[in-house]
Amino acid sequence: MTSEETRMTTIEETIAHQARTIEDLSQQLADQWKIMEQVRTKLDRLTERFLTLEETSLEAPAITRPPHY
Repeated sequence: MTSEETRMTTIEETIAHQARTIEDLSQQLADQWKIMEQVRTKLDRLTERFLTLEETSLEAPAITRPPHY
Protein backbone atom coordinates (compact mmCIF):
# COMPACT_ATOMS: atom_id res chain seq x y z
CA MET A 1 0.00 0.00 0.00
CA THR A 2 1.07 3.51 -0.64
CA SER A 3 1.18 6.07 2.11
CA GLU A 4 -1.98 7.66 0.68
CA GLU A 5 -3.85 4.34 0.84
CA THR A 6 -2.58 3.69 4.35
CA ARG A 7 -3.65 7.17 5.41
CA MET A 8 -7.13 6.70 3.90
CA THR A 9 -7.50 3.30 5.56
CA THR A 10 -6.54 4.79 8.92
CA ILE A 11 -9.03 7.64 8.49
CA GLU A 12 -11.81 5.24 7.48
CA GLU A 13 -11.08 3.00 10.49
CA THR A 14 -11.14 6.02 12.79
CA ILE A 15 -14.44 7.22 11.37
CA ALA A 16 -15.98 3.75 11.68
CA HIS A 17 -14.80 3.51 15.30
CA GLN A 18 -16.18 6.96 16.12
CA ALA A 19 -19.51 6.15 14.46
CA ARG A 20 -19.81 3.00 16.60
CA THR A 21 -18.91 4.98 19.72
CA ILE A 22 -21.59 7.57 18.91
CA GLU A 23 -24.18 4.81 18.43
CA ASP A 24 -23.23 3.23 21.76
CA LEU A 25 -23.40 6.55 23.60
CA SER A 26 -26.72 7.38 21.99
CA GLN A 27 -28.17 4.06 23.17
CA GLN A 28 -26.83 4.59 26.69
CA LEU A 29 -28.34 8.07 26.76
CA ALA A 30 -31.72 6.71 25.65
CA ASP A 31 -31.57 4.02 28.36
CA GLN A 32 -30.69 6.58 31.03
CA TRP A 33 -33.49 8.87 29.86
CA LYS A 34 -35.95 6.00 30.24
CA ILE A 35 -34.70 5.33 33.77
CA MET A 36 -34.97 9.03 34.64
CA GLU A 37 -38.58 9.08 33.47
CA GLN A 38 -39.33 6.08 35.69
CA VAL A 39 -37.63 7.76 38.66
CA ARG A 40 -39.56 10.99 38.02
CA THR A 41 -42.85 9.07 37.93
CA LYS A 42 -42.04 7.28 41.19
CA LEU A 43 -41.00 10.55 42.82
CA ASP A 44 -44.26 12.20 41.78
CA ARG A 45 -46.26 9.30 43.25
CA LEU A 46 -44.27 9.34 46.50
CA THR A 47 -44.65 13.11 46.78
CA GLU A 48 -48.40 12.79 46.34
CA ARG A 49 -48.56 10.03 48.98
CA PHE A 50 -46.49 12.10 51.38
CA LEU A 51 -48.68 15.16 50.94
CA THR A 52 -51.82 13.07 51.45
CA LEU A 53 -50.41 11.53 54.63
CA GLU A 54 -49.27 14.92 55.85
CA GLU A 55 -52.73 16.40 55.31
CA THR A 56 -54.48 13.58 57.14
CA SER A 57 -52.05 13.60 60.06
CA LEU A 58 -52.24 17.37 60.53
CA GLU A 59 -56.00 17.53 60.83
CA ALA A 60 -56.99 19.27 64.03
CA PRO A 61 -58.12 16.86 66.71
CA ALA A 62 -61.73 17.06 67.73
CA ILE A 63 -62.35 19.49 70.55
CA THR A 64 -63.34 17.49 73.58
CA ARG A 65 -63.80 18.48 77.16
CA PRO A 66 -60.98 17.49 79.45
CA PRO A 67 -61.87 14.70 81.89
CA HIS A 68 -61.85 17.04 84.93
CA TYR A 69 -64.94 19.00 83.74
